[in-house]
Amino acid sequence: MSRLLTAFSVLAALVPFAFGQSAEWGQCGGIGWTGATTCVSGTTCTVLNDYYSQCLPGTATTAPSTPTSTSVVTPSSTAGLHTLAKAAGKLYFGTATDNPELTDTAYAAKLNDSKEFGQITPGNSMKWDATEPTRGTFTFSGGDQIANLAKANGQLLRGHNCVWYNQLPSWVSDGTFTAADLTTVIQNHCGTLVGHYKGQIYSWDVINEPFNDDGTWRQDIFYNTLNTTYVPIALKAARAADPNAKLYINDYNIENTGAKATAMLNLVKELIADGVPIDGVGFQCHFIVGEVSTSLQTVMEQFTALGLEVAITELDIRMTLPETEALLAQQQKDYQSVVQACMNVEGCVGITIWDWTDKYSWVPSTFSGQGAACPWDENFAIKPAYNGIVAALTA
Repeated sequence: MSRLLTAFSVLAALVPFAFGQSAEWGQCGGIGWTGATTCVSGTTCTVLNDYYSQCLPGTATTAPSTPTSTSVVTPSSTAGLHTLAKAAGKLYFGTATDNPELTDTAYAAKLNDSKEFGQITPGNSMKWDATEPTRGTFTFSGGDQIANLAKANGQLLRGHNCVWYNQLPSWVSDGTFTAADLTTVIQNHCGTLVGHYKGQIYSWDVINEPFNDDGTWRQDIFYNTLNTTYVPIALKAARAADPNAKLYINDYNIENTGAKATAMLNLVKELIADGVPIDGVGFQCHFIVGEVSTSLQTVMEQFTALGLEVAITELDIRMTLPETEALLAQQQKDYQSVVQACMNVEGCVGITIWDWTDKYSWVPSTFSGQGAACPWDENFAIKPAYNGIVAALTA
């Protein structure tokens, strides 16, 4: 999961639209804004806060009222999202979770509903800082808690992750390694982590976020010491530790045709040509309302054409707060279009939302003034987005 504000999303929100008018859902004002201040026909420039005004549908001259917690959305299906996904030929519909929220009994009751969620991803408890805080000393208590929960519920489990530039213990991130020493470190970490969960994991995000948004390699301890060879080193160690787990590379902003998607495609082609084990590519899909990718299906098909599977691994669609009826309606359409892209690609095996409720979303603490990114609200009531997902799963 990315902890950084992506350059693409910033540019999409800040670049003024052509012809002197902002498009629907585009920015049209706010402190420091130098772009267009009028909106295309059928939309009105609405002040959301001092720093952001947005072109919203309709002709109201004031911001629509924020829906209250008493707003009721009737589900268009009560079968459960995982049940619908399976009926449509997908392997799963799932969610991320994290250990601290498992003490919330109402939250846990929904998480344990295998009709809604047939797959679980641990948000943090299998990352390097959580599993090998000091060299050679492993702890799996957090990861085991979620693995045992998934097993008890008959839910698939995705491992997240082996090698990532972020959330590293200081002995790794600040270490001074020779190429041979770091190779041993990666092999031991990936082999021990994947081996501990052998037979329990459907797929592993072995490599997480290797590229910058411009398609260049991310500068980190792994790349700076081993160049690109750290990728096959980790993948081979993971395969040896669990031959039956699907091995993924996972990243954000590869949903759009461009330099980053091309870099990932070229990497995967090289790995395949070199006989390095690779089974899938994960599309994180951390989107903004009104700005979801229109090329997601096309990019997915480029990878499945190589014989790989793909998955939507961390889906959420955030908005500038406060919520409005218009924003929630657009979010519903956006969730539908993203899930529909997976439905249209045979090799897309499933969809994972990055936690199911706004109560535990990572968005507000990472993107100031934004949130409401999940299909359930903070009170665990479904939002229109839920019905958008249902529409795609049953189309």
